[in-house]
Amino acid sequence: MRTSRIRLVAAAGAVLAALALTACEDGTGTQDEGASQPAGATENAETPSGGSQADKGRSTGGGTAEQDKAGDKTGGKGTSANTGGDSGDSDDPGVTRLSCNGSNTTVDAQPVSRPVNHMLITVKNSGSQNCNLTYYPVLRFDEMQWVPQPVEASKPQAVVTLAPGETAYAGVLLSAADGSGDGGTTAHKLTVAFQGNTPDSDGGPSAVPALPADGVYYDSSMAVTYWQQSMDDALTY
Repeated sequence: MRTSRIRLVAAAGAVLAALALTACEDGTGTQDEGASQPAGATENAETPSGGSQADKGRSTGGGTAEQDKAGDKTGGKGTSANTGGDSGDSDDPGVTRLSCNGSNTTVDAQPVSRPVNHMLITVKNSGSQNCNLTYYPVLRFDEMQWVPQPVEASKPQAVVTLAPGETAYAGVLLSAADGSGDGGTTAHKLTVAFQGNTPDSDGGPSAVPALPADGVYYDSSMAVTYWQQSMDDALTY
């Protein structure tokens, strides 16, 4: 009988020990080794906002979608600013593009005694704005069918610009002093045409200055200078 009691006590002790171990495994005691996390899980758990370290790296390097869009806009503005200078198709307000012509000038044409066989054309800005005299005057006596050629040596360094009230000049060699020209005739009408900002372009209305009553003699050697700022320069050639 005594032996049976001892066995019952031992069995009860084993049951109590098993219950105590179960309680520890439920979180109140020893940790269950089978519930340990893999190494990678611990690494991910340390990343803020629930993202992995790899995701964090991508976010830092590339930025958010909103940041990417902002970057694109900023880059676009930079490109526009760099190329904005190419829009320099607008004229400098300090540079006039207005051509001098028969509508904003008064024109005079008179033969001179020296040099011989020469005529001086004088143009005065009668308008209220600056204007440019470009290249050389295009002359036509009466109904002549050819255009006198310019004296290339007289080409100035810069375009002649006239402020209101200012004058400029062009010299005309009417005929060869040695009589080598041919087709000589006397003209009673002169038309002075003006060029625009490109060669042979129309600069606006022509002028018809009065000639001496007895007319002006010219031949095939006739030539004209470019527009000049001074009378002396115009009569040098």
